[in-house]
Amino acid sequence: MALLTPEPTSFAQCPQFFARGKPPTITPRPQMRELCYEAFAVLHSGTTKTPVYVAQRLNRRTVEDADEKRAKRFFADARLPSSERAELDDYKRSGYSRGHMAPAGDMPTPTAMAQSFSLANMVPQNAQHNGGAWNKIEQDTRHYARRAKGDVFVITGPVFTDQGPRIGANGVKVPTYLYKLVYDASTQKAWAHWQANREGESVAPPISYPELVKRTGVEFLPTAAVQH
Repeated sequence: MALLTPEPTSFAQCPQFFARGKPPTITPRPQMRELCYEAFAVLHSGTTKTPVYVAQRLNRRTVEDADEKRAKRFFADARLPSSERAELDDYKRSGYSRGHMAPAGDMPTPTAMAQSFSLANMVPQNAQHNGGAWNKIEQDTRHYARRAKGDVFVITGPVFTDQGPRIGANGVKVPTYLYKLVYDASTQKAWAHWQANREGESVAPPISYPELVKRTGVEFLPTAAVQH
């Protein structure tokens, strides 16, 4: 059974992953494609061959369901043209790990787990950072969602600089920073983790939502009320 069908998708098919059903406000750029998966949504860039961002909705039920056997099979998403996507060979011997933006540990079903290994959900990530501070941030986010009264919307993504390197024959761009925005729809509180994609990073105090908007130029919660 194919995990994914090659038909084009749009976020109109998966509004449940966005606060009030509204995706972030992004300036349209060439080769951006909206991909819906069972447990997350990806805005993908064919220029960087990575996500622009990945959106999830977590709550106590989904987190408690997230005890699936970890998948091991990374794959290129056939819905993306081959000229716009990363391939498995790009990461081989690159010195970077395939860093999930929607974590495998959040996935509530076997299909969602398998889909989380799509390369459209990956960025080249420093391996020590991926298994260290970033892993702790992912765990802390799950713990928060388990205690929250309702839905918690999470948006994770890379931030690139012009001089950032690329890996592989397809030129997959390596992010300089990674962020994870957490928005509690019940309390209307939002905060963001901001990390350099390098060895030796520790879990720093989160930054405010306005600060994240300022650093990225993206209004991630365009219609949601946010307590500052």
